[in-house]
Amino acid sequence: MPQEQTLILFKPDAIQRRLIGALLSRIENKGYKIAGLKMLQVTPELARKHYEEHVEKPFYPHLESFITSAPVVALVVEGPDAISVMRTMMGSTNGREANPGTIRGDYGTSRQMNLIHGSDGPEAAKREIPIYFQDNELCEYSLSLAASLMAADE
Repeated sequence: MPQEQTLILFKPDAIQRRLIGALLSRIENKGYKIAGLKMLQVTPELARKHYEEHVEKPFYPHLESFITSAPVVALVVEGPDAISVMRTMMGSTNGREANPGTIRGDYGTSRQMNLIHGSDGPEAAKREIPIYFQDNELCEYSLSLAASLMAADE
């Protein structure tokens, strides 16, 4: 099955709540590969670039204030159907409505402070990954346990 990449951000509330390890473990335990990983402080300029479609909306100042309030952890997650699988693992945007077993369902209680961002489609992933990662910051490697994760014909 072809591999797909997606951008994942552990947002400032996840950092403040010390959930980096728990969230990263969920992704790795699912069997997905981490192709890139770093912690950074989102600047207002970076926030505007990432959320360019929202900059003129009335809620944008709150979004920018939140995403720049503490560091984020940025990841590039790779694997089969990585975008849809990660979005399913994240759960509904509003933590109060997210199903138990999802990241937001297990850890979230807010719509706005919702712990994690994931690209919402292939075009978004292609646009978002280069905002946070240069090509030389992404690692290509094979997981030694790949054969144990999925049948070769899947």
